[in-house]
Amino acid sequence: MNFTRRNVTIGGLSLLASTSMSTMGRAEFGELLGIGEGFEDFALATDAYIFGYPLVTMEMTRRVVTNVAAPEGTRAPMGQIIKLRQYPNASFRDVTAPNADTLYTTSFFDVGKEPWVLSIPDTKGRYALFPMLDGWTTVFQVPGKRTTGTGAQTYAITGPGWKGMLPAGVKEYKSPTSIVWLLGRIYCTGTPEDYAAVHKLQDECKLVPLSSYGKPYTPPPGTVDPSQDMKTAVREQVNRMDAVAYFTLLCKLMKDNPPTAADAPQLAKFARIGIVPGQDFDASKLKADFVKRIPEIGFDRIMLQFKINKDVKDENGWGFTTKTGVYGTDYLMRALVTAIGLGANRPQDAVYPTSLKDAEGRKYSGANKYVMRFPKGQMPPAQGFWSVTMYDASYFFVANPINRYSISARENLKTNPDGSTDLYIQKDSPGKDKESNWLPAPAGDFVLMMRLYWPSEKNPSIIDGSWKPPAVKKADA
Repeated sequence: MNFTRRNVTIGGLSLLASTSMSTMGRAEFGELLGIGEGFEDFALATDAYIFGYPLVTMEMTRRVVTNVAAPEGTRAPMGQIIKLRQYPNASFRDVTAPNADTLYTTSFFDVGKEPWVLSIPDTKGRYALFPMLDGWTTVFQVPGKRTTGTGAQTYAITGPGWKGMLPAGVKEYKSPTSIVWLLGRIYCTGTPEDYAAVHKLQDECKLVPLSSYGKPYTPPPGTVDPSQDMKTAVREQVNRMDAVAYFTLLCKLMKDNPPTAADAPQLAKFARIGIVPGQDFDASKLKADFVKRIPEIGFDRIMLQFKINKDVKDENGWGFTTKTGVYGTDYLMRALVTAIGLGANRPQDAVYPTSLKDAEGRKYSGANKYVMRFPKGQMPPAQGFWSVTMYDASYFFVANPINRYSISARENLKTNPDGSTDLYIQKDSPGKDKESNWLPAPAGDFVLMMRLYWPSEKNPSIIDGSWKPPAVKKADA
Protein backbone atom coordinates (compact mmCIF):
# COMPACT_ATOMS: atom_id res chain seq x y z
CA MET A 1 0.00 0.00 0.00
CA ASN A 2 1.29 3.48 -0.85
CA PHE A 3 1.10 5.78 2.16
CA THR A 4 -0.13 8.90 0.37
CA ARG A 5 -1.52 11.86 2.28
CA ARG A 6 -5.03 10.73 1.31
CA ASN A 7 -4.47 7.18 2.60
CA VAL A 8 -3.05 8.44 5.87
CA THR A 9 -5.93 10.89 6.20
CA ILE A 10 -8.58 8.20 5.79
CA GLY A 11 -6.71 5.72 7.94
CA GLY A 12 -6.26 8.17 10.79
CA LEU A 13 -9.63 9.91 10.81
CA SER A 14 -11.07 7.58 13.44
CA LEU A 15 -8.32 8.70 15.80
CA LEU A 16 -8.73 12.39 15.10
CA ALA A 17 -9.23 14.34 18.31
CA SER A 18 -8.77 11.12 20.30
CA THR A 19 -6.90 11.19 23.58
CA SER A 20 -5.25 7.94 22.51
CA MET A 21 -3.08 9.85 20.05
CA SER A 22 0.19 11.03 21.54
CA THR A 23 1.20 14.68 21.28
CA MET A 24 3.86 13.70 18.77
CA GLY A 25 1.38 11.54 16.83
CA ARG A 26 -1.14 14.36 16.60
CA ALA A 27 1.53 16.80 15.42
CA GLU A 28 2.79 14.38 12.77
CA PHE A 29 -0.74 13.70 11.61
CA GLY A 30 -1.26 17.45 11.32
CA GLU A 31 1.78 17.73 9.07
CA LEU A 32 0.47 14.93 6.84
CA LEU A 33 -2.80 16.84 6.49
CA GLY A 34 -0.85 19.90 5.43
CA ILE A 35 -1.96 21.88 8.46
CA GLY A 36 1.26 22.38 10.36
CA GLU A 37 0.76 24.12 13.69
CA GLY A 38 -2.67 24.36 15.21
CA PHE A 39 -3.67 20.71 14.83
CA GLU A 40 -5.52 20.77 18.17
CA ASP A 41 -7.75 23.56 16.89
CA PHE A 42 -8.22 21.76 13.58
CA ALA A 43 -9.34 18.59 15.37
CA LEU A 44 -11.73 20.68 17.44
CA ALA A 45 -13.10 22.36 14.32
CA THR A 46 -13.84 19.03 12.64
CA ASP A 47 -15.63 17.94 15.84
CA ALA A 48 -17.71 21.12 15.60
CA TYR A 49 -18.42 20.43 11.92
CA ILE A 50 -19.75 16.98 12.81
CA PHE A 51 -21.71 18.34 15.76
CA GLY A 52 -23.47 20.94 13.60
CA TYR A 53 -24.00 18.85 10.46
CA PRO A 54 -27.61 17.84 11.27
CA LEU A 55 -28.77 21.37 12.13
CA VAL A 56 -27.16 22.93 9.05
CA THR A 57 -28.52 20.16 6.80
CA MET A 58 -32.03 20.52 8.22
CA GLU A 59 -31.96 24.26 7.54
CA MET A 60 -30.75 23.83 3.97
CA THR A 61 -33.42 21.16 3.41
CA ARG A 62 -36.07 23.50 4.82
CA ARG A 63 -34.97 26.30 2.51
CA VAL A 64 -35.33 24.11 -0.58
CA VAL A 65 -38.54 22.32 0.42
CA THR A 66 -40.39 25.52 1.40
CA ASN A 67 -39.17 27.84 -1.36
CA VAL A 68 -42.50 27.98 -3.24
CA ALA A 69 -45.53 30.29 -3.17
CA ALA A 70 -48.04 27.44 -2.85
CA PRO A 71 -47.94 23.66 -2.40
CA GLU A 72 -46.72 21.87 -5.52
CA GLY A 73 -45.47 18.29 -5.74
CA THR A 74 -42.85 17.60 -3.09
CA ARG A 75 -42.68 21.22 -1.84
CA ALA A 76 -44.87 23.64 0.11
CA PRO A 77 -44.43 26.93 2.01
CA MET A 78 -43.68 26.95 5.73
CA GLY A 79 -46.67 25.78 7.75
CA GLN A 80 -48.45 24.14 4.81
CA ILE A 81 -48.83 20.39 4.33
CA ILE A 82 -47.25 18.52 1.42
CA LYS A 83 -49.51 15.65 0.33
CA LEU A 84 -47.83 13.15 -1.97
CA ARG A 85 -50.71 11.59 -3.89
CA GLN A 86 -49.02 8.58 -5.46
CA TYR A 87 -45.86 6.58 -5.34
CA PRO A 88 -43.02 7.88 -7.47
CA ASN A 89 -42.22 6.03 -10.68
CA ALA A 90 -38.91 5.35 -12.40
CA SER A 91 -38.74 8.94 -13.71
CA PHE A 92 -38.67 10.40 -10.18
CA ARG A 93 -35.34 12.05 -9.31
CA ASP A 94 -36.13 14.55 -6.52
CA VAL A 95 -35.11 12.32 -3.59
CA THR A 96 -32.94 9.21 -3.47
CA ALA A 97 -34.30 5.92 -2.12
CA PRO A 98 -38.02 6.75 -2.47
CA ASN A 99 -40.54 4.28 -1.08
CA ALA A 100 -43.56 2.53 -2.56
CA ASP A 101 -45.25 1.64 0.72
CA THR A 102 -46.49 4.85 2.34
CA LEU A 103 -47.75 8.20 1.09
CA TYR A 104 -45.96 11.11 2.76
CA THR A 105 -47.87 13.89 4.51
CA THR A 106 -45.23 16.37 5.61
CA SER A 107 -44.52 19.97 6.58
CA PHE A 108 -41.86 22.30 7.91
CA PHE A 109 -43.09 24.84 10.45
CA ASP A 110 -41.63 27.29 12.98
CA VAL A 111 -42.84 27.15 16.58
CA GLY A 112 -40.54 29.95 17.73
CA LYS A 113 -43.25 32.63 17.75
CA GLU A 114 -46.32 30.57 18.59
CA PRO A 115 -47.41 26.91 18.75
CA TRP A 116 -48.89 25.11 15.78
CA VAL A 117 -51.82 22.70 16.09
CA LEU A 118 -51.81 19.40 14.18
CA SER A 119 -55.06 17.48 13.75
CA ILE A 120 -54.85 13.85 12.62
CA PRO A 121 -58.01 12.05 11.49
CA ASP A 122 -59.27 8.63 12.53
CA THR A 123 -57.37 6.25 10.23
CA LYS A 124 -59.77 3.41 11.15
CA GLY A 125 -57.06 0.91 11.97
CA ARG A 126 -54.82 1.77 9.01
CA TYR A 127 -51.11 1.87 9.80
CA ALA A 128 -49.74 5.40 9.97
CA LEU A 129 -47.15 7.35 11.91
CA PHE A 130 -46.44 11.07 12.17
CA PRO A 131 -42.90 11.53 13.50
CA MET A 132 -41.81 15.05 14.41
CA LEU A 133 -38.14 15.98 14.13
CA ASP A 134 -36.45 18.90 15.83
CA GLY A 135 -33.73 20.95 14.17
CA TRP A 136 -31.05 18.47 15.28
CA THR A 137 -32.95 15.56 13.59
CA THR A 138 -34.07 14.01 16.87
CA VAL A 139 -37.53 12.42 16.65
CA PHE A 140 -39.03 14.07 19.73
CA GLN A 141 -42.57 12.71 19.29
CA VAL A 142 -44.18 10.15 17.01
CA PRO A 143 -47.96 9.82 17.25
CA GLY A 144 -49.37 6.94 15.24
CA LYS A 145 -50.74 3.43 15.40
CA ARG A 146 -47.84 2.04 17.45
CA THR A 147 -47.80 4.76 20.09
CA THR A 148 -51.17 6.55 20.27
CA GLY A 149 -53.53 4.38 18.25
CA THR A 150 -55.52 5.20 15.13
CA GLY A 151 -58.30 7.42 16.51
CA ALA A 152 -58.60 11.14 15.77
CA GLN A 153 -55.92 13.15 17.62
CA THR A 154 -55.02 16.82 18.09
CA TYR A 155 -51.65 18.15 19.25
CA ALA A 156 -50.16 21.56 19.89
CA ILE A 157 -46.46 21.61 19.06
CA THR A 158 -44.89 24.28 21.27
CA GLY A 159 -41.49 25.92 21.12
CA PRO A 160 -38.61 25.73 23.61
CA GLY A 161 -39.65 28.73 25.71
CA TRP A 162 -43.43 28.71 25.26
CA LYS A 163 -45.73 28.78 28.28
CA GLY A 164 -49.47 29.17 28.12
CA MET A 165 -52.88 27.53 28.08
CA LEU A 166 -54.15 25.22 25.36
CA PRO A 167 -57.74 24.56 24.26
CA ALA A 168 -59.54 21.57 25.72
CA GLY A 169 -58.74 18.31 23.97
CA VAL A 170 -55.39 19.54 22.62
CA LYS A 171 -52.32 17.74 23.94
CA GLU A 172 -48.97 19.54 24.11
CA TYR A 173 -45.87 18.23 22.38
CA LYS A 174 -42.90 20.46 23.23
CA SER A 175 -40.28 20.81 20.54
CA PRO A 176 -36.70 21.35 21.75
CA THR A 177 -36.14 23.70 18.77
CA SER A 178 -38.02 26.28 16.71
CA ILE A 179 -37.61 24.25 13.52
CA VAL A 180 -40.00 21.29 13.32
CA TRP A 181 -40.27 18.81 10.47
CA LEU A 182 -43.41 16.67 10.36
CA LEU A 183 -42.75 13.51 8.32
CA GLY A 184 -46.10 11.73 8.32
CA ARG A 185 -46.47 8.39 6.54
CA ILE A 186 -49.74 6.57 5.77
CA TYR A 187 -49.66 3.00 4.50
CA CYS A 188 -51.15 2.45 1.05
CA THR A 189 -51.35 -0.61 -1.19
CA GLY A 190 -51.19 1.50 -4.35
CA THR A 191 -54.50 0.40 -5.88
CA PRO A 192 -56.83 3.15 -7.20
CA GLU A 193 -59.30 2.41 -4.41
CA ASP A 194 -56.66 2.61 -1.68
CA TYR A 195 -55.14 5.75 -3.15
CA ALA A 196 -58.56 7.39 -2.86
CA ALA A 197 -58.96 6.27 0.76
CA VAL A 198 -55.54 7.62 1.76
CA HIS A 199 -56.10 10.88 -0.13
CA LYS A 200 -59.20 11.44 1.99
CA LEU A 201 -57.14 10.92 5.16
CA GLN A 202 -54.45 13.29 3.91
CA ASP A 203 -57.07 15.98 3.23
CA GLU A 204 -58.35 15.61 6.78
CA CYS A 205 -54.91 16.32 8.26
CA LYS A 206 -54.84 19.97 9.38
CA LEU A 207 -52.00 22.24 10.52
CA VAL A 208 -52.75 25.76 11.78
CA PRO A 209 -51.12 28.30 14.12
CA LEU A 210 -52.62 28.23 17.61
CA SER A 211 -54.05 31.75 17.16
CA SER A 212 -56.18 30.43 14.26
CA TYR A 213 -57.23 27.12 15.81
CA GLY A 214 -60.99 26.69 15.72
CA LYS A 215 -61.39 29.56 13.25
CA PRO A 216 -61.48 29.76 9.45
CA TYR A 217 -57.87 29.76 8.30
CA THR A 218 -56.30 30.43 4.92
CA PRO A 219 -52.52 30.05 4.92
CA PRO A 220 -50.60 32.99 3.47
CA PRO A 221 -48.63 32.48 0.25
CA GLY A 222 -45.04 31.43 0.67
CA THR A 223 -42.07 33.72 0.12
CA VAL A 224 -39.87 32.65 -2.79
CA ASP A 225 -36.14 33.39 -2.66
CA PRO A 226 -34.96 33.46 -6.31
CA SER A 227 -31.32 33.11 -5.20
CA GLN A 228 -31.91 29.73 -3.57
CA ASP A 229 -30.34 26.82 -5.48
CA MET A 230 -33.26 24.50 -6.21
CA LYS A 231 -31.41 22.01 -8.41
CA THR A 232 -28.30 20.94 -6.51
CA ALA A 233 -28.85 18.17 -3.94
CA VAL A 234 -29.01 19.49 -0.37
CA ARG A 235 -26.12 17.33 0.81
CA GLU A 236 -23.93 18.70 -1.96
CA GLN A 237 -24.93 22.27 -1.09
CA VAL A 238 -23.93 21.68 2.53
CA ASN A 239 -20.68 19.98 1.59
CA ARG A 240 -19.71 22.88 -0.68
CA MET A 241 -19.85 25.41 2.17
CA ASP A 242 -16.51 26.65 3.46
CA ALA A 243 -15.87 26.47 7.19
CA VAL A 244 -16.54 30.16 7.89
CA ALA A 245 -19.92 30.14 6.09
CA TYR A 246 -20.81 26.82 7.75
CA PHE A 247 -20.01 27.92 11.30
CA THR A 248 -21.61 31.33 10.74
CA LEU A 249 -24.87 29.63 9.80
CA LEU A 250 -24.55 27.09 12.63
CA CYS A 251 -24.19 29.83 15.25
CA LYS A 252 -27.12 31.76 13.79
CA LEU A 253 -29.32 28.65 13.86
CA MET A 254 -28.39 27.78 17.45
CA LYS A 255 -30.02 31.02 18.65
CA ASP A 256 -33.49 29.61 17.89
CA ASN A 257 -32.58 25.94 18.00
CA PRO A 258 -30.62 25.49 21.22
CA PRO A 259 -28.44 22.46 21.89
CA THR A 260 -29.43 20.23 24.80
CA ALA A 261 -28.01 20.41 28.31
CA ALA A 262 -26.10 17.19 27.57
CA ASP A 263 -24.21 19.04 24.83
CA ALA A 264 -22.70 21.56 27.25
CA PRO A 265 -19.32 19.80 27.75
CA GLN A 266 -18.76 19.58 23.99
CA LEU A 267 -19.85 23.16 23.38
CA ALA A 268 -17.53 24.46 26.08
CA LYS A 269 -14.60 23.22 23.98
CA PHE A 270 -15.89 24.95 20.83
CA ALA A 271 -15.66 28.41 22.40
CA ARG A 272 -11.93 28.26 21.72
CA ILE A 273 -12.61 28.37 17.96
CA GLY A 274 -15.34 31.03 18.10
CA ILE A 275 -18.48 28.87 18.41
CA VAL A 276 -20.70 29.84 21.35
CA PRO A 277 -24.48 29.12 21.46
CA GLY A 278 -26.52 32.31 21.36
CA GLN A 279 -23.68 34.34 19.86
CA ASP A 280 -22.51 35.10 16.33
CA PHE A 281 -19.54 33.10 15.05
CA ASP A 282 -16.19 34.74 15.80
CA ALA A 283 -14.20 33.87 12.68
CA SER A 284 -11.06 35.54 14.04
CA LYS A 285 -10.55 32.54 16.33
CA LEU A 286 -10.40 30.06 13.44
CA LYS A 287 -6.98 29.75 11.84
CA ALA A 288 -7.15 30.67 8.16
CA ASP A 289 -4.55 28.14 7.01
CA PHE A 290 -6.82 25.14 7.54
CA VAL A 291 -10.29 26.59 6.94
CA LYS A 292 -10.60 24.88 3.56
CA ARG A 293 -9.75 21.42 4.96
CA ILE A 294 -12.35 21.37 7.74
CA PRO A 295 -15.43 20.44 5.63
CA GLU A 296 -13.51 17.80 3.67
CA ILE A 297 -12.04 16.05 6.70
CA GLY A 298 -15.20 16.52 8.75
CA PHE A 299 -17.35 14.82 6.12
CA ASP A 300 -14.79 12.03 5.63
CA ARG A 301 -14.95 11.33 9.35
CA ILE A 302 -18.74 11.12 9.13
CA MET A 303 -18.76 8.66 6.23
CA LEU A 304 -15.96 6.56 7.75
CA GLN A 305 -18.51 5.47 10.37
CA PHE A 306 -19.82 2.98 7.80
CA LYS A 307 -16.67 0.94 8.35
CA ILE A 308 -15.69 1.53 11.97
CA ASN A 309 -18.84 2.27 13.98
CA LYS A 310 -19.79 -0.76 16.08
CA ASP A 311 -23.47 0.21 15.83
CA VAL A 312 -23.48 -0.19 12.03
CA LYS A 313 -24.17 -3.91 11.60
CA ASP A 314 -23.42 -6.16 8.63
CA GLU A 315 -25.60 -9.26 8.63
CA ASN A 316 -25.56 -11.60 5.63
CA GLY A 317 -24.60 -8.74 3.32
CA TRP A 318 -27.20 -6.34 4.74
CA GLY A 319 -25.96 -3.20 6.48
CA PHE A 320 -28.12 -1.33 8.99
CA THR A 321 -28.22 0.37 12.36
CA THR A 322 -30.79 0.42 15.14
CA LYS A 323 -29.41 3.68 16.55
CA THR A 324 -31.60 6.17 14.70
CA GLY A 325 -34.04 8.92 15.63
CA VAL A 326 -32.70 9.53 19.15
CA TYR A 327 -28.94 10.08 19.40
CA GLY A 328 -28.04 11.64 22.75
CA THR A 329 -24.39 12.68 22.49
CA ASP A 330 -23.50 10.24 19.71
CA TYR A 331 -22.70 13.07 17.32
CA LEU A 332 -20.98 10.90 14.71
CA MET A 333 -23.98 8.57 14.34
CA ARG A 334 -26.35 11.55 14.23
CA ALA A 335 -24.29 13.09 11.43
CA LEU A 336 -24.00 9.80 9.54
CA VAL A 337 -27.77 9.23 9.53
CA THR A 338 -28.24 12.84 8.43
CA ALA A 339 -25.87 12.30 5.52
CA ILE A 340 -27.34 9.03 4.25
CA GLY A 341 -30.94 8.96 5.53
CA LEU A 342 -32.18 12.35 6.68
CA GLY A 343 -35.50 11.95 8.46
CA ALA A 344 -34.89 8.43 9.76
CA ASN A 345 -37.37 7.06 12.28
CA ARG A 346 -36.73 5.65 15.71
CA PRO A 347 -35.81 1.94 15.42
CA GLN A 348 -39.07 0.99 17.15
CA ASP A 349 -40.81 2.46 14.10
CA ALA A 350 -38.53 1.42 11.26
CA VAL A 351 -35.25 -0.31 10.42
CA TYR A 352 -33.79 -0.11 6.91
CA PRO A 353 -31.31 -2.91 6.03
CA THR A 354 -29.53 -2.15 2.74
CA SER A 355 -27.56 -4.56 0.57
CA LEU A 356 -25.09 -3.71 -2.19
CA LYS A 357 -23.54 -7.18 -2.62
CA ASP A 358 -24.69 -10.79 -2.84
CA ALA A 359 -23.77 -13.67 -0.54
CA GLU A 360 -20.42 -14.01 -2.31
CA GLY A 361 -19.54 -10.37 -1.74
CA ARG A 362 -20.03 -9.37 -5.38
CA LYS A 363 -21.96 -6.33 -6.60
CA TYR A 364 -25.49 -7.09 -7.76
CA SER A 365 -25.91 -7.15 -11.53
CA GLY A 366 -28.96 -7.62 -13.72
CA ALA A 367 -26.89 -10.03 -15.77
CA ASN A 368 -27.45 -12.56 -12.98
CA LYS A 369 -30.49 -14.12 -11.33
CA TYR A 370 -30.78 -14.08 -7.53
CA VAL A 371 -32.93 -15.72 -4.88
CA MET A 372 -33.70 -14.41 -1.41
CA ARG A 373 -35.12 -17.27 0.65
CA PHE A 374 -37.04 -16.85 3.89
CA PRO A 375 -37.18 -20.17 5.78
CA LYS A 376 -40.55 -21.30 7.13
CA GLY A 377 -41.68 -19.07 9.98
CA GLN A 378 -38.90 -16.53 9.37
CA MET A 379 -40.56 -13.85 7.27
CA PRO A 380 -39.56 -10.30 8.31
CA PRO A 381 -41.02 -9.75 11.81
CA ALA A 382 -42.84 -6.42 11.42
CA GLN A 383 -46.15 -5.39 12.97
CA GLY A 384 -46.65 -2.51 10.54
CA PHE A 385 -45.38 -3.86 7.23
CA TRP A 386 -42.21 -5.02 5.50
CA SER A 387 -40.95 -4.71 1.94
CA VAL A 388 -37.88 -5.17 -0.26
CA THR A 389 -37.29 -2.32 -2.72
CA MET A 390 -35.24 -2.39 -5.91
CA TYR A 391 -33.03 0.59 -6.80
CA ASP A 392 -30.51 1.19 -9.52
CA ALA A 393 -26.94 2.05 -8.51
CA SER A 394 -28.00 5.67 -7.88
CA TYR A 395 -30.84 4.67 -5.50
CA PHE A 396 -33.71 5.40 -7.91
CA PHE A 397 -36.57 3.15 -8.98
CA VAL A 398 -36.08 0.80 -11.92
CA ALA A 399 -38.45 0.82 -14.92
CA ASN A 400 -39.90 -2.65 -15.48
CA PRO A 401 -42.75 -4.32 -17.40
CA ILE A 402 -45.00 -4.85 -14.37
CA ASN A 403 -44.34 -1.45 -12.70
CA ARG A 404 -43.28 -3.15 -9.48
CA TYR A 405 -40.67 -1.23 -7.50
CA SER A 406 -40.91 -3.16 -4.25
CA ILE A 407 -42.20 -6.52 -3.12
CA SER A 408 -43.99 -7.40 0.12
CA ALA A 409 -46.70 -9.57 1.62
CA ARG A 410 -49.35 -7.61 -0.32
CA GLU A 411 -48.22 -9.44 -3.50
CA ASN A 412 -49.79 -12.64 -2.06
CA LEU A 413 -46.44 -14.40 -2.16
CA LYS A 414 -46.41 -18.11 -2.96
CA THR A 415 -44.66 -20.47 -0.56
CA ASN A 416 -42.60 -23.54 -1.35
CA PRO A 417 -43.73 -27.06 -0.32
CA ASP A 418 -41.44 -26.90 2.73
CA GLY A 419 -43.02 -23.62 3.88
CA SER A 420 -40.15 -21.37 2.82
CA THR A 421 -40.68 -18.33 0.59
CA ASP A 422 -38.44 -17.34 -2.31
CA LEU A 423 -38.14 -13.88 -3.82
CA TYR A 424 -36.88 -13.94 -7.41
CA ILE A 425 -34.64 -10.94 -8.03
CA GLN A 426 -33.80 -10.72 -11.73
CA LYS A 427 -34.28 -8.70 -14.92
CA ASP A 428 -36.65 -11.03 -16.77
CA SER A 429 -39.80 -12.75 -15.55
CA PRO A 430 -39.19 -16.05 -13.74
CA GLY A 431 -42.39 -17.35 -15.39
CA LYS A 432 -46.06 -16.58 -14.88
CA ASP A 433 -46.34 -19.08 -12.02
CA LYS A 434 -43.63 -17.22 -10.08
CA GLU A 435 -44.36 -13.58 -10.97
CA SER A 436 -46.10 -12.95 -7.64
CA ASN A 437 -42.65 -13.41 -6.04
CA TRP A 438 -40.68 -11.46 -8.68
CA LEU A 439 -38.79 -8.24 -7.94
CA PRO A 440 -37.68 -6.89 -11.35
CA ALA A 441 -34.06 -5.76 -11.67
CA PRO A 442 -32.31 -3.45 -14.16
CA ALA A 443 -29.80 -4.66 -16.74
CA GLY A 444 -26.91 -3.10 -14.81
CA ASP A 445 -25.89 -2.75 -11.16
CA PHE A 446 -28.53 -2.42 -8.44
CA VAL A 447 -29.11 -1.99 -4.70
CA LEU A 448 -31.69 -3.61 -2.41
CA MET A 449 -33.31 -2.02 0.62
CA MET A 450 -35.60 -3.67 3.15
CA ARG A 451 -38.09 -1.73 5.23
CA LEU A 452 -39.37 -3.13 8.51
CA TYR A 453 -41.95 -0.73 9.90
CA TRP A 454 -42.88 -1.28 13.55
CA PRO A 455 -40.42 -4.18 13.83
CA SER A 456 -41.23 -6.76 16.46
CA GLU A 457 -39.44 -6.14 19.76
CA LYS A 458 -39.92 -9.75 20.86
CA ASN A 459 -37.96 -12.75 19.63
CA PRO A 460 -37.48 -12.93 16.68
CA SER A 461 -36.54 -9.27 16.26
CA ILE A 462 -34.12 -7.34 14.10
CA ILE A 463 -33.68 -4.87 16.97
CA ASP A 464 -32.08 -7.37 19.36
CA GLY A 465 -30.43 -9.40 16.60
CA SER A 466 -32.56 -12.54 17.04
CA TRP A 467 -33.72 -12.11 13.40
CA LYS A 468 -31.35 -11.39 10.55
CA PRO A 469 -32.13 -10.65 6.89
CA PRO A 470 -31.26 -13.72 4.80
CA ALA A 471 -28.45 -13.52 2.27
CA VAL A 472 -29.27 -12.96 -1.39
CA LYS A 473 -27.69 -15.71 -3.48
CA LYS A 474 -27.11 -16.21 -7.17
CA ALA A 475 -29.73 -18.63 -8.45
CA ASP A 476 -27.13 -21.07 -9.74
CA ALA A 477 -25.38 -21.11 -6.38
